[in-house]
Amino acid sequence: MNTILLFAQASGTSANGQQNPMTMIIMMVILFAVMYFVMIRPQKKRQKEEQEMRSSLEIGDEIVTIGGIVGKVVTVRENDLVIETGSDRNKMKIERWAVNTNRTKAEQHQKEVEAAREAAKAKKAEKKKKNVVDETKEK
Repeated sequence: MNTILLFAQASGTSANGQQNPMTMIIMMVILFAVMYFVMIRPQKKRQKEEQEMRSSLEIGDEIVTIGGIVGKVVTVRENDLVIETGSDRNKMKIERWAVNTNRTKAEQHQKEVEAAREAAKAKKAEKKKKNVVDETKEK
């Protein structure tokens, strides 16, 4: 019986079954903190990255719009861009917010990631080779 009362008090309920209001407040604060770190913070980070990508567009970058139009940037203005699409070189004026991805930067990033992976593999192989040489010296 005493263990049940101790468990009830530890969980925030009193002996007559009512919850402690302080426990409810703490639980609400914990819930909001978890929601912030799981939902709000990653969304703000994504928005910041998109804004940086849109502000760093340069002439010659290949982009994809939100509507799926692929083109090369010809003119960069404050709020809009002029892109060239297709083999017949049609020009379109689009707003900056309509840019979904910058293929040029994405390809560069992919190449950098691949180069870093190759460097890590080479370093690991060199370390493994060094360990084998050290073991043969010890024998």
